[in-house]
Amino acid sequence: MFSYIVRRLGQSILVMAAVSLISFSLFNFVGDPVNNMVGQEATREDRVRIYEELGLDDPIVTQYFRFLGNALQGDFGLSYRIKRPVDELIKEKLPATLELVLVSAIIALVIGIAAGVYTGIRRNGWLSKFILSSSLVGVSLPTFIIGIALIYLFAVTLRWLPSSGRAGVVELGWWKTSFLTVDGWRSLILPAITLSLFQLTMILRLVRSEMLEVMQTDYIKFARARGLSERAINFVHALKNTLVPVITIIGLNIGGLIAFSVITETVFQWPGTGLMFIQAVDFADVPIMAAYLCFVALVFVIVNLVVDLLYVFIDPRIRLAGR
Repeated sequence: MFSYIVRRLGQSILVMAAVSLISFSLFNFVGDPVNNMVGQEATREDRVRIYEELGLDDPIVTQYFRFLGNALQGDFGLSYRIKRPVDELIKEKLPATLELVLVSAIIALVIGIAAGVYTGIRRNGWLSKFILSSSLVGVSLPTFIIGIALIYLFAVTLRWLPSSGRAGVVELGWWKTSFLTVDGWRSLILPAITLSLFQLTMILRLVRSEMLEVMQTDYIKFARARGLSERAINFVHALKNTLVPVITIIGLNIGGLIAFSVITETVFQWPGTGLMFIQAVDFADVPIMAAYLCFVALVFVIVNLVVDLLYVFIDPRIRLAGR
């Protein structure tokens, strides 16, 4: 186990180094930030001075190693647009994104697993067929279409929920939460549902297919022959043996929720890191864009490592450091 963790940590370091190099190289070709920082009336001397202050006149290799060294210390430089440290901006925007991702993940997990188990057990029932047919919406429609449709129905037509923004925010030290107020939950419902639909559909269909396969195995037939209740068979024996592939998808989906939150936060103007990234792209704000991509990659690396370690606890037959 220890050697496996050390090996995976080494691989994670290589992945993060590659991601930082690729992101820094790509984002240096998205535009000239100095053109956005100064007006057309700026003189050549003004432009040269800003290039020197930002270090943009240095060779690209020098810029990258300076960025990498600062990033290892948690310093991603100053935002070209806001003139504030990038780590402070991420710290301000991160609570909104994490709360949105947390609620979306809970919705996807609870409804996805429950509906997957039900449709796997009652595969010929009319409700199962209705659930499977409805789940096609989460797969086929783009996220922004789903978000706009929910806004039109619940915010414009019915006027039950707000269409955008994050309301009812309460400060708890450096953390700003919307979990403690009714307005906060009302503003969170639509973006959380929008973000969770695709992941919910993936989990539902995977759990269903695994349940259908497991229910045909010999040990399930033997459990029935022993007279065990259907509840014990379905939720103790069958469901437990479907969790290995499900946890893999769940782990990837958690990282995907943070990555896909860019679209949802843009549609609902949710003040999180995703919306900050889109605004940075419009302004060619390289420090924010590079920091955001590194942050998303770090989330994926950590989640994948945790998922691999969970395999042993779910199924003892799996050995991570296989011979």
